[in-house]
Amino acid sequence: MAPQIDVPATALAGLREDLAGEVFVPGDPGYDEARKIHNGMIDRRPAVIAQCATSEDVANAVLFGRETELPIAVRGGGHSVAGSSVVDDGLVVDLRRMHAVVADPEHLTARVEGGATMSHLDHATQPFQLATTGGRVSTTGVGGFTLGGGSGWLERKFGLACDNLLAAELITAEGKHVHTDAETHPELFWALHGGGGNFGVATSLTLRLHELPQMSFALLFFLPESAPEVVRTFRDLAADAPNAVGGGVIYLPAPPEPFVPEHLVGKLVCGTLLTYAGPVAKVRELAAPLIALKPAIEMVTDIPYSDLQCMLDDPPGLRNYWSAEYLNAFPDEAVDAFCARGALIPLPTATQHVLFMMGGALASGPADYPIPWRSAPWAVHPFATWEDPADDERARQWVRDVRADARPWSTGAVYLNFIGSEGDERVVSGFGAENYRRLAAVKATYDPDNTFRFNHNITPAAA
Repeated sequence: MAPQIDVPATALAGLREDLAGEVFVPGDPGYDEARKIHNGMIDRRPAVIAQCATSEDVANAVLFGRETELPIAVRGGGHSVAGSSVVDDGLVVDLRRMHAVVADPEHLTARVEGGATMSHLDHATQPFQLATTGGRVSTTGVGGFTLGGGSGWLERKFGLACDNLLAAELITAEGKHVHTDAETHPELFWALHGGGGNFGVATSLTLRLHELPQMSFALLFFLPESAPEVVRTFRDLAADAPNAVGGGVIYLPAPPEPFVPEHLVGKLVCGTLLTYAGPVAKVRELAAPLIALKPAIEMVTDIPYSDLQCMLDDPPGLRNYWSAEYLNAFPDEAVDAFCARGALIPLPTATQHVLFMMGGALASGPADYPIPWRSAPWAVHPFATWEDPADDERARQWVRDVRADARPWSTGAVYLNFIGSEGDERVVSGFGAENYRRLAAVKATYDPDNTFRFNHNITPAAA
């Protein structure tokens, strides 16, 4: 299918000449592979894909998009469930070739290029026994994850990823290079702590690292009939857990892993995961009330953090539909609603029904940032993934039903990285109304024409 927008041949030739990276247009070898993203439901055909190799490439690509009046999407890890990183008949500024990570163990920092994934970051810091809060799978892009807030297993100990953001380099909609930190462009720096990719293309981030000499976890799978007691036990255990503990509850079809008995593979189970920034003996002690409930599968071990981050990787190309609700409480009635809906996961799919424990350093982090969901003690995250397009409607409806079940306890705020396109009101609730107004003023300064709009978008404030 030819693009609806006719890209001038001279402009395209100029872009190819200007870029150290590579340019793809429809019909080129590699084009179809380059346009694929994580969510298999998204099948968009950009007019141009600019795979940038340097920040100068990014600036040239953005200027090309502006001059040719192409809508511009920015791709890092490609994990946006709404497909924000690819656009029909427009330009994709693809950062995947820019994935270098330089760890500085002396100053406890890492400089991360805009196309790096969690795997790049974690494998660069692991040899020094250092880490920072990352996503819960290794294929997530560091840039979009961090700028959107950044929730992961280490958030209760080290705060959100954006709490550890020390500096950023951006390319603005005008193709200009901007460095920002707490002293330089401070209002922009504030906006990058949760405001997402609204203000420019992040070509590098500098993140604070923390010492993490040991990591361990307890993963327990129970049969669904035990789930209400298991979830209540997990809830009560979490109330007194030290900040070094992370984790959650997860309903899912048991995966075909070596530690899963063959007769349980594909059958619905209720799992609990406790992660611990410390030795395995301590996580076993913490998990004792759950182990006493006699799980069908028990896996308690120490593990390098970089390996933990790969443990729940989901394959690319599946159809995805996610959402979330952040809860102010999780009483028995909420437990019962959570378990009842978990028992109704559409099968056969790879869908997951997740409850995350929050609190700790996450809740006590800077209250000023546009992250109103950080104070919630619990988060419910329905994560529907499936293969057959015939299952689209029942999978999406199940996610909507999970949200409806949780709404009586919802704070109304939401982590936007966890949701797709759910309307303008949900975007405002992701930032908070007052924060949104402040973000809109920052947007008007750095992107007044709303060039970077294929995201959870902030409309520039009127002049």
